[in-house]
Amino acid sequence: MYLLVTHKQSIAENVVALTLSDPDGCPLPAWTPGAHVDIALEPGLSRPYSLTGGVDSGVWRVAVLRVPTGRGSRYLHDMVAPGSVLRIDGPRNDFPLIPARRYVFIAGGIGITPILPMVSEVERSGAEWQLYYGGRRRASMAFLDELARYGDRVHVYPEDEQGLLPLSTALRCADNGTRVYCCGPESLLDAVRRHVDERPGSTVHFERFSPAGDAVGEAFEVRLARSGHTLTVPPGKSILEVVEEAGVEVLSSCRTGTCGTCETAVLGASPITATTFSPPTSVSPAT
Repeated sequence: MYLLVTHKQSIAENVVALTLSDPDGCPLPAWTPGAHVDIALEPGLSRPYSLTGGVDSGVWRVAVLRVPTGRGSRYLHDMVAPGSVLRIDGPRNDFPLIPARRYVFIAGGIGITPILPMVSEVERSGAEWQLYYGGRRRASMAFLDELARYGDRVHVYPEDEQGLLPLSTALRCADNGTRVYCCGPESLLDAVRRHVDERPGSTVHFERFSPAGDAVGEAFEVRLARSGHTLTVPPGKSILEVVEEAGVEVLSSCRTGTCGTCETAVLGASPITATTFSPPTSVSPAT
């Protein structure tokens, strides 16, 4: 679908929020906390962004952190403005909020985006919850104003003021029946996993994408069914790179073989995989 950018706002250092609406003024479908959309930015370039805000507000909102080396974030920061039209796929939810009597939410940096609607949902349901939110500086942490209304259930830890998130404290009460939701940089996810492994009984949910393995060491050929072209893929290059160099437009995102955006059907032979994809994970430590 094609959606209209109706509002663009700077909400923290290097973070902008984009509000997306139906060009004809119709309300957009409701979504569930944890959902994301894929935004097609230019030919062959798509990026996933978590939806954040009201799940049934009739508009969709995403927040984008500017990454100096990120083509997608630079495009949305520099080229998109109110009035722009973007192609959107989704929403899809690979990080769903599962009912529980108690939650601990842990967010690092822009990882607050899928957590924000989860907090709103569990507050409405009456469940117990706490949020631990860390960032490099207070000025770089998005949505602090929206979180302020929750009072002392939100624990904010700017690293330059208070150091790293106190995960031992955050997970102290994460006993049986508690679900832990974590979103942030890989180092944070690994640290949360280690702490939960030491405290059996809780369940932690996070998204982990982990390229693994070595590149294929021999050249091989691929045949493109629609065009009939046969291309040679040399060592050290991916099929995606070779296909793009041949002038074939392919939608892609991560370019590491993990997100599945460029996935296509194999009509013959057996593919050799150089990476593995770990889907969103729920970990229940052994008791």
